Amino acid sequence: MRRAALATLIMFAVASPSIAQDMSHNNRIDLIRPDAPALAKHGEHAIGVRTLEVVNRNQVDVLKAAAGQEPPRYDRKLTLEVWYPAEAQGSQSGAYRGVLLRDGKTQVTLHGKAVRDAAPKRAAAGGAYPLVIVSHGYPGNRFLLSHLAENLATKGYVVAAIDHADSTYADQGKFGSTLVNRPLDQLFVLNAVDQLSKESGHFLNGMVDASRTGLIGYSMGGYGAVITAGAGVTKEAVAYDAGVPQGMLGVHLAGSETHAKLRDERIKAVVAIAPWGMQRGFWNQEGLSKITTPILYVAGSKDDVSGYETGVRALYTGTVNADRYLLTFENANHNAAAPIPAPVESWQMAEGVTSPPFNHYADPVWDTARMNNIAQHFATAFLGRYVKGDAELGSYLEVPVERASDAVFAANKDGTLKPEHTYWKGFANRTALGLVLERKARGAN
Repeated sequence: MRRAALATLIMFAVASPSIAQDMSHNNRIDLIRPDAPALAKHGEHAIGVRTLEVVNRNQVDVLKAAAGQEPPRYDRKLTLEVWYPAEAQGSQSGAYRGVLLRDGKTQVTLHGKAVRDAAPKRAAAGGAYPLVIVSHGYPGNRFLLSHLAENLATKGYVVAAIDHADSTYADQGKFGSTLVNRPLDQLFVLNAVDQLSKESGHFLNGMVDASRTGLIGYSMGGYGAVITAGAGVTKEAVAYDAGVPQGMLGVHLAGSETHAKLRDERIKAVVAIAPWGMQRGFWNQEGLSKITTPILYVAGSKDDVSGYETGVRALYTGTVNADRYLLTFENANHNAAAPIPAPVESWQMAEGVTSPPFNHYADPVWDTARMNNIAQHFATAFLGRYVKGDAELGSYLEVPVERASDAVFAANKDGTLKPEHTYWKGFANRTALGLVLERKARGAN
C-alpha cells in the first residue's frame, strides 16, 4: 500500500512541476538535513562566487591528433567557478542561472549560499586561505559538486571548480581527451589560481595560499586526482582504445619523466570519489606505491562504473605509502556522495532523449542530500587535518569501529558517554548506519 502511494506521488510530481519543485527544495545545493553529522554544517564565513576563464597555451589537441603525425597544438580554455569567503551580504543568497543538465539541453537555476561577485573577505592577520580544486566526471560540469564547494568555502577555503573542455555536458568529446587532459587541467588550474592570487587588482590577490592545496575529483576527476597524486598508469592503459591515436596517454606512464613532472608538493591532500580506471587495469602496485599524498577514497559498494572490489577498494589497498582512508556507502552506486541533488527539471525528459537526467544525479538506495552531508562532514575533517593541520578536525576520522552498524551508542541521561560507547564522533545515534570507514597509516598493509 505504501509503495503504491509513493509511486503515485512520484508520478504526480513528475507531471506537476509545482509538486516536484517542493520536493526538490527549489533546486537548493546547500541543504543540511536535521540528521546530518556535525561537520556538515556550514562554517562562519559568508561566501561569494565568480566565474573565471583561464587559458593553458600551446597544449596538444588530442581530439585532432592523427596516427603517425605530430599532433597539433592549441590554446586550451577552461571555465572556473570560484567560491571564496566574502563580506557579509545580509539576507542575500545566490542563484546559479543557466546551469546545463546531463541531457545537454535543459538549463536550470540552482540556489545556494554564495552571492555573485560579492566583495572578498581577507583572511585574518594578513594570512590567506587554503585552495581546493574540484574536478568533475565525464561528462559533468563545474556545478556537479557545488554543494561541497559552497560548504568548504564557508569554512575558509577558496574553491575552484573546473569545466574540463571536451568533457562537459555541452562539449563532450572523445574519451581520450579526458584521459590525457584531466591531471594536466588540475595542475594548470593550481598554477593559474596561484598566479592570480599574486596579481595586483585581481579579486583573488592575497586571498590564496596555494602551498596548502586540496584536490577533490569525482569519477574521471578522481582518475585524474590519482594520477596527480603520484600514480602513473600502466602500459596496458597507454594502449587503451579511447578513440584517439594509441600512445597519447604515455605522457602519464608510470616511471616516465613527463609523469614525474606532475608531482606537486603544494597538494597536501586528495579526495578521490568513485575514481575510474583501476577496474580496467590502469594502475598496478608499482604505480600506486608512488602515491605519498594523504588520500581519502569514497565509494559506493555497488559502484557499477568504477567498480568496488576490483576498483576503488583495490586502489585503497594498493596505496601503501600514504595515509589513506576508504569511506564506503553500503549498497550505493557510482553516484555516491558527489552529485548535487537532482534538480526538479531532471525528473522529466527533454525532447529527443530516451531517459531523464535524474539518473545521473540520484542513487536508488541513498538520499542524495544525506550523502552530500556525509561527504561534507568527512571532507571537512580530512582537509582540516591534512591541509589546515587541525588535529581536532582530524579526530573525526578516528572512528573506533570501522562498520558503523557494529558501533554502540551508549550515553548517560545527562548526555555524557559511557565507557562502552563506540559510535562515530559527530554522528547522532542511528545516523551512521550504512557507512564503513577504513584507515591505514603510511607504510601499513
